[in-house]
Amino acid sequence: MSITPHDERFIAAAIRLSRWHLSRTATNPSVGCLIVRDGVIVGRAVTALGGRPHAETQALAEAGVLARGATAYVTLEPCSHHGKTPPCSEALIAYGVARVVISVTDPDRRVSGRGIAMLREAGIEVDAGALEAEGRQSLAAYLTRQTKNRPYVTLKLAVSADGMIGRAGEGQVAITGPEARAQVQALRAETDAILVGIGTAIADDPLLTVRTPGLESQSPIRIVLDPSLALPLTSKLVATAREVPVIVVASEEVWPLSADAEGLPPSALPGISPTGGEIGKRRDPNSQAGSSSPATGDPGRGASPQLISPPVGEMPGRAEGGNAPADARDMDSRRAALEAAGVEVLYCNPYHPEVLLPALATRGISSLLVEGGAKTARLFLEAGLVDRIQLYQAPGVIGERGIESPLLTTDIPSGFVHTGTLMFGEDRLDEYERGL
Repeated sequence: MSITPHDERFIAAAIRLSRWHLSRTATNPSVGCLIVRDGVIVGRAVTALGGRPHAETQALAEAGVLARGATAYVTLEPCSHHGKTPPCSEALIAYGVARVVISVTDPDRRVSGRGIAMLREAGIEVDAGALEAEGRQSLAAYLTRQTKNRPYVTLKLAVSADGMIGRAGEGQVAITGPEARAQVQALRAETDAILVGIGTAIADDPLLTVRTPGLESQSPIRIVLDPSLALPLTSKLVATAREVPVIVVASEEVWPLSADAEGLPPSALPGISPTGGEIGKRRDPNSQAGSSSPATGDPGRGASPQLISPPVGEMPGRAEGGNAPADARDMDSRRAALEAAGVEVLYCNPYHPEVLLPALATRGISSLLVEGGAKTARLFLEAGLVDRIQLYQAPGVIGERGIESPLLTTDIPSGFVHTGTLMFGEDRLDEYERGL
């Protein structure tokens, strides 16, 4: 039986359902499942918070005896291996489902094709590839971590009418209006981690949490590229590290030579870092501690046709301090102070994202939002490690001392496809994606 418009309608609903728990299912994908009998939905579920139970078992339990002879619509191929829970394919067989319609085949080698084979061997009709492009987009983070061993990377930039992302020496500058900033909060809420450079962390003193009422608990892990441990102890990031995790990515060179295993940083020690030594294998002899340019896009005053002014109210400007420790003893003291405040120090060359990203994936980070600094944005763009670009364009202008955007709509890198334009108040959002 081929996939019909009727099937596509239900699989589209399952895809929408799957988005409910994006970034909240640990290393498992957020999957949507509908059980449909005689055109009526009798069971529905999304992967539970934390990753278990899976969507299929919950939807089947809701359907009960009505699942027998029904069709299951699922966004990702049902699992076929025994882990902490029995395979979902076995559950579909046990409940007597007659047909399963799948959007995306699971690339996990423990599953890929095996779930479908198990169902067919049990006499269940299976059709795969329903709205596959849409399904893959909803599973982009999971698919990227499975196939590329790194998180799915989104670069977000807010650009003024004169092509700037901020103004030098003034900390955060609100370029976009409240509607666009609210949309950015929603993006943060469905992302595992958010990353900025040390220049942005010092100049803007950002919080980088989700501030939408009711979604605060979905704030992402906050990551700062900070080669010389210059993050001010007075910063908002350090002050809130015990509430929302903060990872500082420091250069391997700041790890004391008197430490474990003949001076190797912990990232290179088997059994200490979950990366199994992947971090720290490469060093960039030309790397420097320099700072990134400030970024924008956090709340403040809305953009206007006039010159954009520094925001007022919740953004006090730069944090006090921000100087790199002067010697090894100062470095040890700064490291100890950061860790005492709850900050994790990760030793890896901050300017080698091709090494850093796989390390983050081993920590269960499947999606990463790069949101701070022209230098940091260029770093990921030039490495070819950006999967999606969200480019906000506002009508206001920055004027003198403007920090030039590393990207405009006229110079989007090759390989990206324009996937849509949305308006948020006076601000325009253009989104571009690479194929998965």
